[in-house]
Amino acid sequence: MPEIALTQQTIERFASRFPNRVAVLHSGLSAGERFDQWWKIREGDYDIVVGSRSAIFAPMPNLGLVVVDEEHEWTYKQQDSNPRYHARDVANKLAELTGAKVLLGSASPDVSTYYRSLAKQYGLLILPDRLIVSKNGKPTPAPLADVDIVDMRQELREGNRDMFSRQLDAEMQACLHAGNQMILFLNRRGTASQLQCRSCGHQMRCAKCDIALTYHRRTGRLICHYCGTRRRIPERCPQCLGYRLSYYGIGTQSVAEALEQRFPDTTVLRWDRDATRNIADYRELIEKFRTGEGQALVGTQMIAKGLHFPSVTLVGVVLADVGLSIPDHRAGERAFQLLCQVAGRAGRGERPGRVVIQTYQPDNYAIQASAAQDYQSFYHKEMAYRRERGNPPFNKLIRLLHTHINQTTCEEEARAVARTMADERDARGIGSIEILGPVPAYPARLRGRYRWHIVLRGPEPRALLDQVALPRDWHVDIDPVSLT
Repeated sequence: MPEIALTQQTIERFASRFPNRVAVLHSGLSAGERFDQWWKIREGDYDIVVGSRSAIFAPMPNLGLVVVDEEHEWTYKQQDSNPRYHARDVANKLAELTGAKVLLGSASPDVSTYYRSLAKQYGLLILPDRLIVSKNGKPTPAPLADVDIVDMRQELREGNRDMFSRQLDAEMQACLHAGNQMILFLNRRGTASQLQCRSCGHQMRCAKCDIALTYHRRTGRLICHYCGTRRRIPERCPQCLGYRLSYYGIGTQSVAEALEQRFPDTTVLRWDRDATRNIADYRELIEKFRTGEGQALVGTQMIAKGLHFPSVTLVGVVLADVGLSIPDHRAGERAFQLLCQVAGRAGRGERPGRVVIQTYQPDNYAIQASAAQDYQSFYHKEMAYRRERGNPPFNKLIRLLHTHINQTTCEEEARAVARTMADERDARGIGSIEILGPVPAYPARLRGRYRWHIVLRGPEPRALLDQVALPRDWHVDIDPVSLT
């Protein structure tokens, strides 16, 4: 499973079907609990292991099947420390070593995975219909929810400056009046995404990271979502000493607060890293929503993945544009997958579902395809872009990230490595490998260290990497899931 939070519902389903035969492995367990589960798995006490990324290393004897659910999820890649492995790749290697079968499941597969299936490297099974379990216990086809795109630019032109469009507001009222539940999705935490001076334009930024601080009203602090730095709200601009400080942007806290003001009789639950910090919090929140104690659930990407709430008939995407402008070759794919996933939370019971996607980029191909829930349309458009730029699956990528406390030194050392690589490439005549950069990474500074990176792109970029000895403070990521 891609997230610890999703394992509980999955465990309950498997445990009811296979009592006393299901083990659980994830980082939320204590060291003692993990060892106990690991030992019992090794001794053959369990037939099934359910867990997050690290569960792929469970010492299961007589392994017959590995299921990677939501295989497109970037969280299957360990990015922050060595070894930088991808659980999907480990699953394929396990199958090669043990003869087990691997099942990669997704409603919006990684385009490279789907490309390989069309190339006959993988078998391809398509489930054309969504099924629900009806009251008589039998699987019944359930149509996908109807999806509408709302152009928020037009809302502004017509005088609506609210975070909710008129259509979403009407749909929320109808949903709650009918006694149903709804989910509002915004992939940004906090109350406001930035605090800025209207006199000089100065933006309050993290002193350790090159990133804007996010305002959290409930704590009364500006918080960096990268390093956790907290600052008090300044009374005056530190740049010009003016008093015209204004908040811009929205986050899940402000969405939840707006809902509570608009629908005071509605219990609003919030699911993000600020509101749910551990497994106990996840379980409590899921149980409250499942039993109907909460009528509205507001959250980040955590609410988009694999959850099953039959009473949810409305999903509102408050701002679909979040993440589309990040300098990453997979930004469009990630946006499409997230929107498809969250749209899939509506209409999972016997009552039909509706989805409203609010955006300032209504013509974006990822938003259009997700609204139509048309994977083929997205796939062909995305592949055309990748073919034009030479990105995976048409080439392979290796990211080399350099960090240093001194900005000038970081840049100079990155440029020196790039020159060494270019000289080695030219000397060996392997012009098929591109050296992109060096350029500042995003963000350019993180936790007090400046960041520059180089990307190697080509059919086999490791051929160049193997010949160049990197100095210290360099991190190598083969087949990166993100360039940020």
